[in-house]
Amino acid sequence: MASGFDSVLSFFTSDTFAYIVKRVLQGLVTLLLASILCFALIQLAPGDYLSTLKENPKISPERIEQLKRQFGLDKSWWDQYLRWLWQVVSQGNFGTSFVYNRSVSSLLWERVAATLLLAISSLIMTWAIAVPMGIIGAVNQNRLVDRIFRVISYIGQGFPSFIAALLLLIFAQNTAPLFPVGDMTSIDFNDLTLLGKIRDIAWHMVLPTLALSITSFAGLQRIMRGQLLDVLRQDYIQTARAKGLPENQVIYIHALRNAINPLITLLGFEFAALLSGSFITEYFFNWPGLGRLIYQALLAQDIYLVMASLMIGAAMLIAGNLLADLLLKVVDPRIKLGSDE
Repeated sequence: MASGFDSVLSFFTSDTFAYIVKRVLQGLVTLLLASILCFALIQLAPGDYLSTLKENPKISPERIEQLKRQFGLDKSWWDQYLRWLWQVVSQGNFGTSFVYNRSVSSLLWERVAATLLLAISSLIMTWAIAVPMGIIGAVNQNRLVDRIFRVISYIGQGFPSFIAALLLLIFAQNTAPLFPVGDMTSIDFNDLTLLGKIRDIAWHMVLPTLALSITSFAGLQRIMRGQLLDVLRQDYIQTARAKGLPENQVIYIHALRNAINPLITLLGFEFAALLSGSFITEYFFNWPGLGRLIYQALLAQDIYLVMASLMIGAAMLIAGNLLADLLLKVVDPRIKLGSDE
């Protein structure tokens, strides 16, 4: 019991904990500045949510004025921002959606799980494919398998995510009912057992996950290959080989450990990029995630829903980068955090 308490105490007094606190505080300042910038940019867009309603002859000017006061659109953008920020800080309330007339938090809570499920599964698939391909390509440099992998990588990078999603959607339509064409669940989802529900969601995830992963895995595979080739040329690798160490030990223990560091650094950016890029895939496959919600909110100029979505993306980028730094520390204990970094 005492040893466990000592371990917890040592963590809270360690440089790592101080680094985490420092990065969290920096992240909060970054979110504040990002929120001001995003709110100002949204206000620069011509018109507002009520502009469309003004074109409807069934809605009277009096009703328009009433909605303007209700949503606070009669105030300056700075007053609107301060009012929104105070609600977020004091109540955790991101405001009310103009379009849905519901709490923004409840709308996001309904959709965020679907987007995170898609993003995390795509991240796992990307790394599971890209890292082994990069290693095999580097070990077999300029051989047939390396050339094949490079061609696959070039093709993958040449496919924008919306083209990949469109082609996979066409494939699903032509091979139906092999793959579901859209949505996250089947019609009879509520009648399935727990295992059946998991299998149903997983089957609906196959094509959207693949569409989201194609471009990412291609770039990551090339980075893995290049980094490992650079490490394999280092003097300490040649020394390890000269000592008679088995080639697998040289590659997978000594070389890969150093080659993987830059990829871990990219992990935070990859996760945030998947979240921001998922709206294209979600749109094509009718996936009920944040992407479609954000897209519709942008079109309708639903300010508070857009702001909350942007803040989620920024928070995930900050959290992803912090996680990447901590993973680097785990992979390579020589890396110093905090004041010694």
